Amino acid sequence: MTGTASSPRVPTIRTRLANALVAWSLVWGLAVGAAVWLAATSEVDELLDDGLQSAAELLAAIALQPAAAAALTTPPTPGGALDRFAWQVVERDGTVPLRSTRAPATPWRSTPSAGFGDTPDWRLFGLALGADGRMLYAAQTRDERLEARADAALSAVLAALAVGLLGHVWLRSRVRSELEPLQTLSDRLEALDVDAAVQSPEHSLGPAERRELQPVHRAIDALMDRLATRVATERAFSAHAAHALRTPLAGIDAQLAVALRECPAPLTPRLQRVRDAAARLQGVVAALLGLFRTGSALNRSPVDVARLVARLPAAGLQVRVADGLQVQADADLLAAALVNLLDNALRHGAQQVAVTQPRGGSLRLQDDGPGVAAERLAQLQAALDAQAYDGATGLGLMLADRVARAHGGRLRLPDTERGFAVELDLTGAPTQDSPA
Repeated sequence: MTGTASSPRVPTIRTRLANALVAWSLVWGLAVGAAVWLAATSEVDELLDDGLQSAAELLAAIALQPAAAAALTTPPTPGGALDRFAWQVVERDGTVPLRSTRAPATPWRSTPSAGFGDTPDWRLFGLALGADGRMLYAAQTRDERLEARADAALSAVLAALAVGLLGHVWLRSRVRSELEPLQTLSDRLEALDVDAAVQSPEHSLGPAERRELQPVHRAIDALMDRLATRVATERAFSAHAAHALRTPLAGIDAQLAVALRECPAPLTPRLQRVRDAAARLQGVVAALLGLFRTGSALNRSPVDVARLVARLPAAGLQVRVADGLQVQADADLLAAALVNLLDNALRHGAQQVAVTQPRGGSLRLQDDGPGVAAERLAQLQAALDAQAYDGATGLGLMLADRVARAHGGRLRLPDTERGFAVELDLTGAPTQDSPA
Protein backbone atom coordinates (compact mmCIF):
# COMPACT_ATOMS: atom_id res chain seq x y z
CA MET A 1 0.00 0.00 0.00
CA THR A 2 1.38 3.37 -0.95
CA GLY A 3 2.20 5.94 1.73
CA THR A 4 0.36 9.23 2.15
CA ALA A 5 1.66 12.74 2.69
CA SER A 6 0.23 12.78 6.21
CA SER A 7 2.20 9.73 7.35
CA PRO A 8 4.29 10.51 10.44
CA ARG A 9 8.02 10.78 9.92
CA VAL A 10 9.76 7.82 11.50
CA PRO A 11 12.93 8.76 13.41
CA THR A 12 16.17 7.01 12.48
CA ILE A 13 18.31 5.07 14.95
CA ARG A 14 21.34 7.16 13.98
CA THR A 15 19.53 10.45 14.73
CA ARG A 16 18.21 9.22 18.06
CA LEU A 17 21.65 7.99 19.14
CA ALA A 18 23.31 11.22 17.99
CA ASN A 19 20.82 13.32 19.94
CA ALA A 20 21.32 11.13 23.00
CA LEU A 21 25.10 11.55 22.73
CA VAL A 22 24.80 15.34 22.44
CA ALA A 23 22.54 15.50 25.49
CA TRP A 24 24.79 13.18 27.46
CA SER A 25 27.91 15.19 26.54
CA LEU A 26 26.31 18.43 27.75
CA VAL A 27 24.98 16.87 30.96
CA TRP A 28 28.32 15.17 31.62
CA GLY A 29 30.26 18.38 31.03
CA LEU A 30 27.98 20.43 33.30
CA ALA A 31 28.05 17.74 36.01
CA VAL A 32 31.83 17.57 35.91
CA GLY A 33 31.99 21.36 35.98
CA ALA A 34 29.72 21.51 39.03
CA ALA A 35 31.79 18.87 40.80
CA VAL A 36 35.00 20.73 39.98
CA TRP A 37 33.45 23.99 41.16
CA LEU A 38 32.71 22.48 44.55
CA ALA A 39 36.17 20.96 44.77
CA ALA A 40 37.86 24.12 43.49
CA THR A 41 36.03 26.27 46.02
CA SER A 42 37.54 24.33 48.88
CA GLU A 43 40.98 23.89 47.34
CA VAL A 44 41.31 27.47 46.11
CA ASP A 45 40.21 28.84 49.46
CA GLU A 46 42.79 26.66 51.19
CA LEU A 47 45.56 27.79 48.85
CA LEU A 48 44.60 31.44 49.17
CA ASP A 49 44.43 31.15 52.96
CA ASP A 50 47.90 29.63 52.98
CA GLY A 51 49.17 32.49 50.86
CA LEU A 52 47.42 35.05 53.05
CA GLN A 53 48.95 33.53 56.17
CA SER A 54 52.43 33.51 54.61
CA ALA A 55 52.02 37.15 53.58
CA ALA A 56 50.94 38.06 57.14
CA GLU A 57 53.98 36.37 58.63
CA LEU A 58 56.27 38.18 56.21
CA LEU A 59 54.61 41.52 56.96
CA ALA A 60 54.89 40.85 60.69
CA ALA A 61 58.64 40.39 60.38
CA ILE A 62 58.92 43.62 58.41
CA ALA A 63 56.57 45.60 60.68
CA LEU A 64 58.85 44.92 63.68
CA GLN A 65 61.51 47.03 61.98
CA PRO A 66 60.41 50.72 61.95
CA ALA A 67 62.46 51.75 58.92
CA ALA A 68 61.14 48.92 56.81
CA ALA A 69 57.59 49.50 58.09
CA ALA A 70 57.70 53.09 56.88
CA ALA A 71 58.58 51.90 53.37
CA LEU A 72 55.49 49.67 53.34
CA THR A 73 53.20 52.70 53.52
CA THR A 74 54.30 53.86 50.07
CA PRO A 75 51.17 53.96 47.84
CA PRO A 76 51.08 51.01 45.41
CA THR A 77 50.89 51.40 41.70
CA PRO A 78 47.19 51.59 40.62
CA GLY A 79 46.01 48.37 39.03
CA GLY A 80 48.88 46.37 40.49
CA ALA A 81 48.71 43.15 42.45
CA LEU A 82 48.73 45.04 45.77
CA ASP A 83 45.30 46.50 44.94
CA ARG A 84 43.87 43.11 45.84
CA PHE A 85 45.64 42.92 49.22
CA ALA A 86 45.78 45.17 52.30
CA TRP A 87 47.24 45.16 55.81
CA GLN A 88 47.15 47.22 58.99
CA VAL A 89 48.91 47.30 62.35
CA VAL A 90 46.60 47.90 65.29
CA GLU A 91 47.90 49.11 68.67
CA ARG A 92 46.54 47.83 71.94
CA ASP A 93 44.48 50.99 72.37
CA GLY A 94 42.79 50.52 68.95
CA THR A 95 44.81 53.06 66.94
CA VAL A 96 46.18 52.18 63.50
CA PRO A 97 49.70 53.60 63.18
CA LEU A 98 50.60 51.63 60.06
CA ARG A 99 48.43 50.47 57.19
CA SER A 100 48.44 49.94 53.46
CA THR A 101 46.68 52.31 51.10
CA ARG A 102 43.54 50.17 50.75
CA ALA A 103 43.27 49.27 54.44
CA PRO A 104 40.71 51.23 56.50
CA ALA A 105 41.84 53.72 59.15
CA THR A 106 39.86 51.84 61.78
CA PRO A 107 40.67 48.35 63.01
CA TRP A 108 39.17 45.48 61.02
CA ARG A 109 38.33 43.76 64.27
CA SER A 110 36.99 45.57 67.27
CA THR A 111 38.40 42.90 69.54
CA PRO A 112 41.97 41.86 68.80
CA SER A 113 42.09 38.20 67.74
CA ALA A 114 44.50 36.06 65.80
CA GLY A 115 43.66 33.65 62.98
CA PHE A 116 41.31 33.81 60.02
CA GLY A 117 38.15 35.89 59.88
CA ASP A 118 35.81 37.57 57.42
CA THR A 119 34.23 40.96 56.75
CA PRO A 120 31.75 41.77 54.00
CA ASP A 121 34.60 42.73 51.61
CA TRP A 122 37.75 41.08 52.99
CA ARG A 123 39.22 37.77 54.08
CA LEU A 124 41.43 38.45 57.14
CA PHE A 125 44.30 36.81 58.97
CA GLY A 126 45.40 38.24 62.27
CA LEU A 127 48.87 37.78 63.80
CA ALA A 128 50.09 39.08 67.19
CA LEU A 129 53.20 41.29 67.13
CA GLY A 130 54.84 40.35 70.39
CA ALA A 131 53.20 40.23 73.82
CA ASP A 132 52.19 43.90 74.12
CA GLY A 133 48.83 43.47 72.43
CA ARG A 134 49.79 44.82 68.99
CA MET A 135 48.11 42.98 66.03
CA LEU A 136 48.88 42.72 62.35
CA TYR A 137 46.00 42.03 60.01
CA ALA A 138 46.59 40.94 56.43
CA ALA A 139 43.55 40.85 54.10
CA GLN A 140 42.60 39.82 50.60
CA THR A 141 39.54 41.13 48.73
CA ARG A 142 36.60 38.75 48.31
CA ASP A 143 36.33 39.74 44.63
CA GLU A 144 39.82 38.36 44.07
CA ARG A 145 38.90 35.07 45.72
CA LEU A 146 35.68 34.77 43.69
CA GLU A 147 37.62 35.50 40.51
CA ALA A 148 40.15 32.77 41.36
CA ARG A 149 37.35 30.27 42.00
CA ALA A 150 35.57 31.21 38.77
CA ASP A 151 38.76 30.91 36.73
CA ALA A 152 39.49 27.46 38.14
CA ALA A 153 35.90 26.22 37.66
CA LEU A 154 35.58 27.71 34.16
CA SER A 155 38.81 26.08 33.06
CA ALA A 156 37.57 22.75 34.40
CA VAL A 157 34.16 23.12 32.71
CA LEU A 158 35.71 24.06 29.37
CA ALA A 159 38.11 21.13 29.61
CA ALA A 160 35.23 18.77 30.47
CA LEU A 161 33.10 20.08 27.59
CA ALA A 162 36.04 19.77 25.21
CA VAL A 163 36.60 16.16 26.26
CA GLY A 164 32.84 15.53 26.00
CA LEU A 165 32.75 17.06 22.51
CA LEU A 166 35.68 14.95 21.37
CA GLY A 167 34.00 11.90 22.89
CA HIS A 168 30.76 12.80 21.10
CA VAL A 169 32.52 13.08 17.74
CA TRP A 170 34.30 9.78 18.29
CA LEU A 171 31.17 7.97 19.52
CA ARG A 172 29.12 9.35 16.63
CA SER A 173 31.69 8.05 14.20
CA ARG A 174 31.57 4.67 15.92
CA VAL A 175 27.77 4.64 15.85
CA ARG A 176 27.78 5.45 12.14
CA SER A 177 30.29 2.67 11.54
CA GLU A 178 28.32 0.13 13.60
CA LEU A 179 25.02 1.03 11.92
CA GLU A 180 26.51 0.70 8.45
CA PRO A 181 25.65 -3.04 8.26
CA LEU A 182 21.99 -2.14 8.83
CA GLN A 183 22.12 0.29 5.91
CA THR A 184 23.85 -2.37 3.82
CA LEU A 185 21.11 -4.86 4.71
CA SER A 186 18.46 -2.30 3.77
CA ASP A 187 20.16 -1.65 0.42
CA ARG A 188 20.39 -5.38 -0.25
CA LEU A 189 16.72 -5.88 0.51
CA GLU A 190 15.76 -2.95 -1.70
CA ALA A 191 17.85 -4.25 -4.60
CA LEU A 192 16.85 -7.88 -4.07
CA ASP A 193 15.27 -9.43 -7.16
CA VAL A 194 12.55 -11.58 -5.62
CA ASP A 195 11.89 -13.53 -8.81
CA ALA A 196 15.60 -14.31 -9.20
CA ALA A 197 15.95 -15.08 -5.48
CA VAL A 198 13.20 -17.71 -5.57
CA GLN A 199 14.85 -19.28 -8.60
CA SER A 200 18.44 -19.53 -7.38
CA PRO A 201 20.17 -19.45 -3.96
CA GLU A 202 22.89 -17.26 -5.50
CA HIS A 203 20.55 -14.27 -5.14
CA SER A 204 20.19 -14.62 -1.36
CA LEU A 205 21.33 -11.91 1.05
CA GLY A 206 24.62 -13.63 1.75
CA PRO A 207 26.51 -13.72 5.07
CA ALA A 208 25.73 -11.18 7.77
CA GLU A 209 28.33 -8.53 8.63
CA ARG A 210 27.48 -8.60 12.34
CA ARG A 211 26.54 -11.44 14.68
CA GLU A 212 23.35 -9.60 15.72
CA LEU A 213 22.16 -9.60 12.09
CA GLN A 214 22.63 -13.33 11.55
CA PRO A 215 19.11 -14.22 12.80
CA VAL A 216 17.66 -11.60 10.43
CA HIS A 217 19.56 -13.04 7.47
CA ARG A 218 18.50 -16.58 8.37
CA ALA A 219 14.85 -15.52 8.74
CA ILE A 220 14.85 -13.74 5.37
CA ASP A 221 16.59 -16.65 3.61
CA ALA A 222 14.07 -19.07 5.16
CA LEU A 223 11.23 -16.83 3.99
CA MET A 224 12.65 -16.81 0.47
CA ASP A 225 12.87 -20.60 0.53
CA ARG A 226 9.22 -20.89 1.55
CA LEU A 227 8.27 -18.36 -1.09
CA ALA A 228 10.19 -20.31 -3.73
CA THR A 229 8.33 -23.49 -2.75
CA ARG A 230 4.98 -21.72 -2.93
CA VAL A 231 5.75 -20.10 -6.29
CA ALA A 232 6.83 -23.45 -7.73
CA THR A 233 3.60 -25.04 -6.48
CA GLU A 234 1.43 -22.27 -7.95
CA ARG A 235 3.20 -22.41 -11.29
CA ALA A 236 2.77 -26.17 -11.42
CA PHE A 237 -0.91 -25.72 -10.61
CA SER A 238 -1.40 -23.04 -13.26
CA ALA A 239 0.30 -25.17 -15.90
CA HIS A 240 -1.81 -28.18 -14.98
CA ALA A 241 -4.98 -26.09 -14.80
CA ALA A 242 -4.33 -24.66 -18.27
CA HIS A 243 -4.35 -28.14 -19.79
CA ALA A 244 -7.05 -29.53 -17.51
CA LEU A 245 -9.54 -26.72 -18.07
CA ARG A 246 -8.92 -25.27 -21.52
CA THR A 247 -9.09 -28.56 -23.37
CA PRO A 248 -12.54 -29.60 -22.05
CA LEU A 249 -13.89 -26.09 -22.58
CA ALA A 250 -12.60 -26.02 -26.13
CA GLY A 251 -14.25 -29.41 -26.72
CA ILE A 252 -17.54 -28.12 -25.31
CA ASP A 253 -17.40 -25.11 -27.61
CA ALA A 254 -16.72 -27.32 -30.63
CA GLN A 255 -19.60 -29.65 -29.76
CA LEU A 256 -21.92 -26.70 -29.28
CA ALA A 257 -20.90 -25.32 -32.67
CA VAL A 258 -21.80 -28.65 -34.30
CA ALA A 259 -25.05 -28.82 -32.34
CA LEU A 260 -26.00 -25.34 -33.53
CA ARG A 261 -25.67 -26.41 -37.15
CA GLU A 262 -27.68 -29.62 -36.70
CA CYS A 263 -30.34 -28.65 -34.14
CA PRO A 264 -33.88 -27.56 -34.99
CA ALA A 265 -34.48 -23.86 -35.30
CA PRO A 266 -36.42 -23.52 -32.01
CA LEU A 267 -33.40 -24.80 -30.07
CA THR A 268 -30.87 -22.48 -31.71
CA PRO A 269 -31.30 -19.49 -29.29
CA ARG A 270 -30.88 -21.74 -26.24
CA LEU A 271 -27.80 -23.44 -27.60
CA GLN A 272 -26.35 -20.07 -28.57
CA ARG A 273 -26.83 -18.80 -24.99
CA VAL A 274 -25.09 -21.95 -23.73
CA ARG A 275 -22.21 -21.35 -26.12
CA ASP A 276 -21.92 -17.70 -25.05
CA ALA A 277 -21.84 -18.80 -21.41
CA ALA A 278 -19.11 -21.32 -22.23
CA ALA A 279 -17.13 -18.56 -23.95
CA ARG A 280 -17.41 -16.36 -20.85
CA LEU A 281 -16.36 -19.33 -18.74
CA GLN A 282 -13.26 -19.65 -20.90
CA GLY A 283 -12.55 -15.98 -20.25
CA VAL A 284 -12.92 -16.43 -16.50
CA VAL A 285 -10.58 -19.44 -16.58
CA ALA A 286 -8.04 -17.42 -18.57
CA ALA A 287 -8.35 -14.59 -16.04
CA LEU A 288 -7.81 -16.88 -13.07
CA LEU A 289 -4.77 -18.41 -14.72
CA GLY A 290 -3.54 -14.91 -15.51
CA LEU A 291 -3.69 -14.03 -11.82
CA PHE A 292 -1.15 -16.76 -11.14
CA ARG A 293 1.12 -15.36 -13.81
CA THR A 294 1.14 -11.67 -12.84
CA GLY A 295 4.10 -12.23 -10.53
CA SER A 296 6.08 -14.28 -13.05
CA ALA A 297 8.73 -13.07 -15.45
CA LEU A 298 7.28 -11.05 -18.32
CA ASN A 299 7.67 -12.01 -21.94
CA ARG A 300 7.58 -8.56 -23.52
CA SER A 301 7.23 -8.31 -27.25
CA PRO A 302 5.55 -5.99 -29.78
CA VAL A 303 1.81 -6.70 -29.70
CA ASP A 304 -0.53 -5.75 -32.56
CA VAL A 305 -3.56 -4.73 -30.53
CA ALA A 306 -6.02 -5.07 -33.46
CA ARG A 307 -4.98 -8.65 -34.20
CA LEU A 308 -5.05 -9.51 -30.48
CA VAL A 309 -8.57 -8.09 -30.00
CA ALA A 310 -9.82 -9.93 -33.10
CA ARG A 311 -9.05 -13.25 -31.42
CA LEU A 312 -10.81 -12.39 -28.18
CA PRO A 313 -14.39 -13.52 -27.50
CA ALA A 314 -16.53 -10.35 -27.58
CA ALA A 315 -19.85 -11.49 -29.08
CA GLY A 316 -22.44 -8.72 -29.08
CA LEU A 317 -19.80 -5.97 -28.69
CA GLN A 318 -18.34 -3.84 -31.47
CA VAL A 319 -14.69 -3.11 -30.79
CA ARG A 320 -12.88 -0.41 -32.79
CA VAL A 321 -9.08 -0.32 -32.54
CA ALA A 322 -7.04 2.64 -33.73
CA ASP A 323 -5.00 1.96 -36.87
CA GLY A 324 -1.47 0.66 -36.33
CA LEU A 325 -1.85 0.44 -32.56
CA GLN A 326 1.04 -1.49 -30.96
CA VAL A 327 2.41 -1.86 -27.43
CA GLN A 328 5.34 -3.63 -25.81
CA ALA A 329 3.72 -6.12 -23.44
CA ASP A 330 3.25 -9.75 -22.49
CA ALA A 331 0.63 -10.89 -25.01
CA ASP A 332 -0.93 -13.56 -22.77
CA LEU A 333 -1.34 -11.23 -19.79
CA LEU A 334 -2.64 -8.39 -21.96
CA ALA A 335 -5.16 -10.74 -23.59
CA ALA A 336 -6.43 -11.86 -20.19
CA ALA A 337 -6.87 -8.23 -19.08
CA LEU A 338 -8.64 -7.18 -22.31
CA VAL A 339 -11.00 -10.16 -22.22
CA ASN A 340 -12.23 -9.20 -18.78
CA LEU A 341 -12.47 -5.49 -19.52
CA LEU A 342 -14.48 -6.15 -22.66
CA ASP A 343 -16.73 -8.58 -20.77
CA ASN A 344 -17.26 -5.88 -18.11
CA ALA A 345 -18.34 -3.40 -20.79
CA LEU A 346 -20.76 -5.92 -22.33
CA ARG A 347 -22.32 -6.90 -18.99
CA HIS A 348 -22.86 -3.22 -18.06
CA GLY A 349 -24.84 -2.40 -21.18
CA ALA A 350 -22.20 -1.17 -23.63
CA GLN A 351 -22.47 -1.89 -27.34
CA GLN A 352 -19.28 -0.25 -28.62
CA VAL A 353 -15.76 0.02 -27.27
CA ALA A 354 -13.01 2.26 -28.71
CA VAL A 355 -9.39 1.22 -28.11
CA THR A 356 -6.88 4.09 -28.46
CA GLN A 357 -3.41 5.02 -27.25
CA PRO A 358 -3.38 8.28 -25.24
CA ARG A 359 0.39 8.02 -24.74
CA GLY A 360 3.20 5.64 -25.59
CA GLY A 361 3.02 2.29 -23.82
CA SER A 362 -0.60 2.63 -22.68
CA LEU A 363 -4.06 1.64 -23.88
CA ARG A 364 -7.40 3.36 -23.34
CA LEU A 365 -10.69 1.49 -23.58
CA GLN A 366 -13.84 3.64 -23.61
CA ASP A 367 -17.35 2.22 -24.01
CA ASP A 368 -20.75 3.81 -24.67
CA GLY A 369 -22.43 2.30 -21.62
CA PRO A 370 -24.18 4.19 -18.82
CA GLY A 371 -20.95 4.64 -16.87
CA VAL A 372 -20.74 5.25 -13.10
CA ALA A 373 -21.21 8.24 -10.83
CA ALA A 374 -18.20 10.45 -10.06
CA GLU A 375 -18.23 9.45 -6.39
CA ARG A 376 -18.25 5.74 -7.24
CA LEU A 377 -15.48 6.31 -9.82
CA ALA A 378 -13.31 7.95 -7.14
CA GLN A 379 -13.95 5.03 -4.77
CA LEU A 380 -12.91 2.51 -7.43
CA GLN A 381 -9.74 4.47 -8.25
CA ALA A 382 -8.80 4.73 -4.57
CA ALA A 383 -9.30 0.97 -4.12
CA LEU A 384 -7.11 0.23 -7.14
CA ASP A 385 -4.38 2.66 -6.01
CA ALA A 386 -4.31 1.03 -2.56
CA GLN A 387 -4.64 -2.49 -4.04
CA ALA A 388 -7.61 -2.93 -1.70
CA TYR A 389 -9.37 -5.36 -3.98
CA ASP A 390 -12.80 -6.52 -2.92
CA GLY A 391 -16.02 -7.72 -4.51
CA ALA A 392 -16.93 -4.14 -5.47
CA THR A 393 -13.95 -3.75 -7.82
CA GLY A 394 -14.81 -6.94 -9.68
CA LEU A 395 -12.58 -9.54 -11.25
CA GLY A 396 -12.08 -7.55 -14.46
CA LEU A 397 -10.67 -4.37 -12.88
CA MET A 398 -8.64 -6.36 -10.37
CA LEU A 399 -7.01 -8.49 -13.05
CA ALA A 400 -6.37 -5.51 -15.32
CA ASP A 401 -4.71 -3.61 -12.48
CA ARG A 402 -2.52 -6.58 -11.57
CA VAL A 403 -1.48 -6.99 -15.20
CA ALA A 404 -0.62 -3.27 -15.40
CA ARG A 405 1.39 -3.46 -12.16
CA ALA A 406 3.21 -6.54 -13.43
CA HIS A 407 4.35 -4.36 -16.37
CA GLY A 408 5.44 -1.58 -13.99
CA GLY A 409 2.39 0.62 -14.55
CA ARG A 410 -1.05 1.27 -13.07
CA LEU A 411 -4.71 1.06 -13.98
CA ARG A 412 -6.43 4.44 -14.15
CA LEU A 413 -10.11 5.30 -14.43
CA PRO A 414 -10.33 8.72 -16.13
CA ASP A 415 -13.48 10.78 -15.85
CA THR A 416 -15.48 10.89 -19.11
CA GLU A 417 -18.62 12.68 -20.22
CA ARG A 418 -20.20 9.46 -21.44
CA GLY A 419 -19.67 5.78 -20.78
CA PHE A 420 -16.82 4.24 -18.83
CA ALA A 421 -13.10 4.52 -19.61
CA VAL A 422 -10.08 2.52 -18.48
CA GLU A 423 -6.41 3.31 -19.11
CA LEU A 424 -3.87 0.50 -18.94
CA ASP A 425 -0.41 1.95 -18.31
CA LEU A 426 2.14 -0.69 -19.38
CA THR A 427 5.28 1.47 -19.19
CA GLY A 428 8.21 1.07 -16.84
CA ALA A 429 9.72 -2.02 -15.25
CA PRO A 430 8.10 -4.36 -12.71
CA THR A 431 8.54 -3.00 -9.19
CA GLN A 432 8.95 -4.72 -5.85
CA ASP A 433 5.29 -4.03 -5.00
CA SER A 434 4.07 -5.84 -8.13
CA PRO A 435 1.59 -8.53 -7.04
CA ALA A 436 3.03 -12.02 -6.69
